[in-house]
Amino acid sequence: MTETLTRTVRFVITRQDTPESAPYTEEFELPYRPNMNVISALMEIRRNPVNVKGEKTIPIAWDMNCLEEVCGACSMIINGKPRQSCTALIDKLEQPIHLEPMRTFPVVRDLQVDRSRMFDSLKKVKAWIPIDGTYNLGPGPRMPEKKRQWAYELSKCMTCGVCLEACPNVNSNSDFIGPAPLSQVRLFNAHPTGAMNQGERLNAIMGDGGLANCGNSQNCVQSCPKGIPLTTSIAALNRATTLQSFRNFFGSDEV
Repeated sequence: MTETLTRTVRFVITRQDTPESAPYTEEFELPYRPNMNVISALMEIRRNPVNVKGEKTIPIAWDMNCLEEVCGACSMIINGKPRQSCTALIDKLEQPIHLEPMRTFPVVRDLQVDRSRMFDSLKKVKAWIPIDGTYNLGPGPRMPEKKRQWAYELSKCMTCGVCLEACPNVNSNSDFIGPAPLSQVRLFNAHPTGAMNQGERLNAIMGDGGLANCGNSQNCVQSCPKGIPLTTSIAALNRATTLQSFRNFFGSDEV
């Protein structure tokens, strides 16, 4: 019991006051508590924002919501790896614990980033099922159970941005939309109703920043917190876009 009370947890946090200002690091030390995660530690620092020098500082900014690895909001780089901070347990992390914002996205402040790039890509590929009307349209067509099982795995995506951060082809010099939006194309094209717009989605990823920009590094599938088979989706889309190019050339949907 005494050992638990005297233990401390040390954090080295990369901070940034504004989107234009230079990043800097600040260190914090907290008393250890069993079952702590990175989010609970950040909450402790927010309640008492005093660094290791004993200086009162500005509370750290970061995003969070569900705290159950469902919303994807609390993504950050923890000890060099992009992941969810709500499931990052202190007992399983090497100290000092380094926290940094994901650099694929523009930094808003401290650990908070603007993920608009990813959401704009989802709009580009129409990652939704378009249903007209404000009235009850009744039950839609059913998916075969075999297709539903693998489609469900793709639906676990929580747009956390970790796969984009891990992908070397997603950067400030590239328009590549990244693994998550590509996988969503496969998901919505597999839906019986969503398939009506499959040509639009496939054409969207056949242009600049689309499928051809994937370097097949496979970092995405290794880093995905939900274990989504992203590279399998990309392989399937390679075949689908090839068929779509024939449809475009011959002007037929029967290819």
